[in-house]
Amino acid sequence: MLKPYATQPDQSRGRRFTEAMSTFRSPFQRDRDRIIHSSAFRRLKHKTQVFIEHEGDYYRTRLTHSIEVAQVARTLAGALGLNTELAEAIALAHDLGHPPFGHTGEDALCDLMAPYGGFDHNAQALRIVTRLERHYADFDGLNLTWETLEGIAKHNGPVADAQGAPLKGDALPYALVECNAGFDLELHGFASAEAQVAAIADDIAYNHHDLHDGLRSGLFSESDLMDLPITGPAFAEVDRLYPGLEGMRRRHEALRRVFGIMVEDVLLVAGTRLGPADLNSAQDIRDLNLTIIRFSDRLFRELKVIRQFLFTRMYRAPSVVEMRAQVTGIVRDLFPLFMEQPRHLPTEWRRDVDTADSETELARIVADYVSGMTDRFAIQEHARLVRGEDVSPMRYL
Repeated sequence: MLKPYATQPDQSRGRRFTEAMSTFRSPFQRDRDRIIHSSAFRRLKHKTQVFIEHEGDYYRTRLTHSIEVAQVARTLAGALGLNTELAEAIALAHDLGHPPFGHTGEDALCDLMAPYGGFDHNAQALRIVTRLERHYADFDGLNLTWETLEGIAKHNGPVADAQGAPLKGDALPYALVECNAGFDLELHGFASAEAQVAAIADDIAYNHHDLHDGLRSGLFSESDLMDLPITGPAFAEVDRLYPGLEGMRRRHEALRRVFGIMVEDVLLVAGTRLGPADLNSAQDIRDLNLTIIRFSDRLFRELKVIRQFLFTRMYRAPSVVEMRAQVTGIVRDLFPLFMEQPRHLPTEWRRDVDTADSETELARIVADYVSGMTDRFAIQEHARLVRGEDVSPMRYL
């Protein structure tokens, strides 16, 4: 049963290209399914979350992260009476635009694309679902609903002011501008409650799994977490209830409590805010002009302490920094190579190059190609094209 302020499927603003309604799926179910079946979603399997894909089979990748975010989003949306299908679709799509090597690869592409309109993974996700996925006969992209596109664009809040000026940076990412020109996403406003759920689900998922992956990597130990807020009390409770518990079980029991604390906190805050409010439509949520799905101030402060710990001990650990430098070099080598010698692009990409009418357009095609690479494909192509190693070329999907 959806609450009045949930996004109602029969009130969707529709798709850019009109399609007949499905006889057995809601519009947001179709969005979710198209995202899952997209090439870009499959490639997330071999894209970095924190650790490079080949560093270990147990670490999260962008794919497993996206699945975990979707699970949290479904749970939160269901408990709050929101549209679980829309929240899940946005969650599954939120990282589609990430290049190889995670934020390291994004930082490199941002620098390389600075003369050509910049690069932003959220905007790139929109470019993928509106333009780069080319499987349907009637349109480019996935032809997602307005509500899903809005959620991808604005799940972290408005990106422009009422006059269209960017809230961050000198200009809006070109990919966002292009998408918005064809289908106005009201970039100055807040998004639906379901989009806000997807955003907080992302925070919950990475706060939880970065602790787990950091422990597994050996960059820090359980004893290091005992003096931190949230994690320290969680381990203490497990030790009280299960004295002498085997190490891996102790870790799991403690971290699932951390997970639960975050979920319950968000539900409590949202319930407190939504309960007394006179909200009768999804638009009423947008018109509040604030983020209503969020952590409490107390928990947010405690999570900042944990994030600072992870920044120091994990994200900036010497071994991680060393790997970041190596993979940054890969992106910085590949981009100019394809700019200068686009013949190395696959045939289907060279067709776009043939119609490019400027260096900027060529750069954006190259950025699309490089950002779509998986970690291992980028490493292999670098070895083949830059270092001249005898490597059988892999197929770019």
